[in-house]
Amino acid sequence: MKGYIRKLYLTSLLISAVFLAQSQSTITPQNLFDIQSAVEVAISPDKSHIAYSVNVPRPFTDAAGGDYRELHVFNVTTQESVPFITGNRSIFSLGWTPDGKAITFRANFPDLPGVQVYAINLRGGESYPLTQHTASINSYEFIDANTLAIVSISPEDPMRRHLRSRGFNIDVFEEEYRHLNLYRYDMKTHQATQLTEGVTVFDFTLSPDKKMAAAAIAPRNLVDDSYMFKRIYTVDMETGEMNMLMDNPGKLANMAWSPDGTRLAFRGASKLEDSVEGSLFVTDVPSTRPFAELRNYVQDMELSVIDFAWKDNNTLLYAAEESVDIVLSEQRLDRPSRQIVLEGGKVVFNRFDHVDGLIAFAGNTWQHPSELFTFELRRKRLNRHTELNPWLKDVELSKQTKVRWYARDGKDIEGVLLYPLNYEAGKQYPMIVYIHGGPEAAVKNGWSTFYSIWGQIATARDFFVFMPNYRASSGRGVDFTMAGFGDLVGVEYDDVLDGIDHLIEIGYVDKDRVGMGGGSYGGYFSAWSATRHTDRFAAAVVFVGISNQISKRNTTDIPWEDYYVHWGYWTHEKWEDVYSRSPVKYAHNSKTPTLILHGTEDLRVPPSQGLELYRKLKLHGEAPVRLIWYNAEGHGNRMNVHRLDYIVRTMEWFDYYLRLDEPKDQMPEMYPDYGVFD
Repeated sequence: MKGYIRKLYLTSLLISAVFLAQSQSTITPQNLFDIQSAVEVAISPDKSHIAYSVNVPRPFTDAAGGDYRELHVFNVTTQESVPFITGNRSIFSLGWTPDGKAITFRANFPDLPGVQVYAINLRGGESYPLTQHTASINSYEFIDANTLAIVSISPEDPMRRHLRSRGFNIDVFEEEYRHLNLYRYDMKTHQATQLTEGVTVFDFTLSPDKKMAAAAIAPRNLVDDSYMFKRIYTVDMETGEMNMLMDNPGKLANMAWSPDGTRLAFRGASKLEDSVEGSLFVTDVPSTRPFAELRNYVQDMELSVIDFAWKDNNTLLYAAEESVDIVLSEQRLDRPSRQIVLEGGKVVFNRFDHVDGLIAFAGNTWQHPSELFTFELRRKRLNRHTELNPWLKDVELSKQTKVRWYARDGKDIEGVLLYPLNYEAGKQYPMIVYIHGGPEAAVKNGWSTFYSIWGQIATARDFFVFMPNYRASSGRGVDFTMAGFGDLVGVEYDDVLDGIDHLIEIGYVDKDRVGMGGGSYGGYFSAWSATRHTDRFAAAVVFVGISNQISKRNTTDIPWEDYYVHWGYWTHEKWEDVYSRSPVKYAHNSKTPTLILHGTEDLRVPPSQGLELYRKLKLHGEAPVRLIWYNAEGHGNRMNVHRLDYIVRTMEWFDYYLRLDEPKDQMPEMYPDYGVFD
C-alpha cells in the first residue's frame, strides 16, 4: 500500500512539473486570482472625469471571502487614472453629486451599520457618509444637493425581534418578507420620509425635474416577484401618490426618462412567456396607450438589448447582444430602423454610461479582461484607457473565434471556440464543452476565463473549449429564445450535439474524449449528458445543476418564473413529461465519470438536486462519481477559496478523464494541490 501511495505521489509530482513548465507563459488556475477587471463606470456631469470600480480578487493571505472592489478616477483631459479607494473595501453604485465635485457610492464600511451612501471629493481626501439610515440602502439618486431618494427595507417586526431575543430562532416561510420602500432622505437631519407602503420597490429612476419617480413595483419582496411581477408605476416624490404607468407583461429591466420628462423608455420582455428582457419600448408620461400598442423598437431583430440611454428627446442609444458580439446602435423614435454606431467584434460590454456624446463602459476582448473604454459618438472613436493586468503581455493566449454550424433542422447556430494552445492542423484533440446557464443568456466572444469557465486555462493544456449559444439563448431575438419553451433539453440540446458533431466531422476533436461542464442550466445539460447521452461523453462536471425536474420545480425560489417562461404547464398536468426531462431517470445507465458540486445554501437549485444525482449514480451507475458540498455558498461560489477549489478540482477532473485513452478505475485525489498555500 505504501508503495502504491509513493507511486501516485511521484506521478503527481511529474504531472505537476510538466504543467509548471507549461504555465510559465500560460494562464494557470492560480493566475485567475491575479486578474483585476473594471466593473462600473460613471461620467461626471461636465465630462471631465470618469469614476470606475475595479474588481480585485481577495488575496489568500486574507481571511476567506469575496473579492474587493476599488474606486479609481480617470481624468479625461490628462488621460491619467488615479486610485481613490483601495485595499480591503468594496464599493458599488457609482455616481456623482449634482455639482460634480464628489463621487458617490454605496459601501458597507465599519463606521456605520449596514450599507450606506458615501462620497469622496474629486480633490481627494477621505470618504464621508451621506446617509446614516437605520437599514441598508439598496439604491439611491439625488433629488437636490441636500436630499436623496433611496430604497431601503422596512424595519423588522418588533414581535419577531422579541421572539428571537427569547431564543425562538424560526422563520415563517415566505410570509416574513419585509418590503423595500422608497424614501426621501434629508442628508442634513438624517431623517427619512417613507413614500411607499405595502408594496416592494425593486428599482426606480427620477424624472428630470425630480418631482416624480418611475418605479418597478411588485406585490411582495420575493425573488419570483422580482422576476415576473414588477410593473411600472409613477410615484409623487412629495406625497407618495402611486399610479400604474404601464401594465407590462412578465420580466422588466431598467428604465430611463427622456431629457424633457415627457417619455419613459424601458427594457423588458416582449410578452409574458419571453424569458429575456431584451426588447425596447417607450411610453408617454402619463401613458396614453396600453402595452400591446407600444412599439417594440427591436421587433423581429436577431438581438437582445442589454442597456440603453437617451441621446436626446427623440433618440435612443442601445447596446445589444447580437450572437456572440455586442453592437451599439442609435434609434430615432420617428424612424423605422436603427443606425449602427459601434459594430460588433470590437469590444464586449454590458452596461454603459452616456453624457452628451461621451459613452463609457467596462469592456473586454478575448485577449484581455474588462478595462475602462470610452466611445466618442461624434468622432466614432473607441478608446481604451487602462491596463489593469500588464503581466498578460507575457502570457501566450490560445486562438479564440466565433464558430457557426447548422443544426439537424437546418437552423444556423453560433458560439465561441477556443483552440488548443499548440494546435496542429490534422490532429484530433480532447474537448471541453462549456454550457452557459439561464438558458436565457449568451456566451460572447470576449474574455472567457473565469473561476467557473475554463477558457484559456484548458487550452493551455491543449484542450479545445467549445461554448455554444444553443436555442433558448439570448442574442438572437425572441423566436430563437422561445424555441426552448416547453421543450427543455429538446431542440436546445440537439443544437449542442450537432455542434460537437460538426467539430468531430471537420477533424478537430477526438469523439472519445469529449467532456461537458457548466453551472445551473449548464449543470443541467451536463447531468443530461452524463446520463441520457452517456455514450457520447467521457467526463462531466455538474455545478449547481438540476437532476430531477419534478423535485426542482417543487423547491426552487422561482416557481412562477419557471412556469411562465420555461415550461408553460405545471408538473401535475404532465408529470411523465417533466420526469422524462430529468437526468435521474436515466442515471442508472451512466458510464460517464461525473463530478457534482453544489452550494449548501442554494435556493435557486436546492442542494438536494446534487444529492439526488449523486445517490442515483453511486448506487446504479457504472462510472466514478464524486459530490462536493460548498458550505455556506448559494447558486454559485462567492468565497475565493471555493472559487479556487472549483477551477482546480474541475480542471483536474477533465485532465484525468479526457487526456489519456485508457479508462480510469481510480478518481483524482480528494484534495488537489491548490498551489497558493505554504
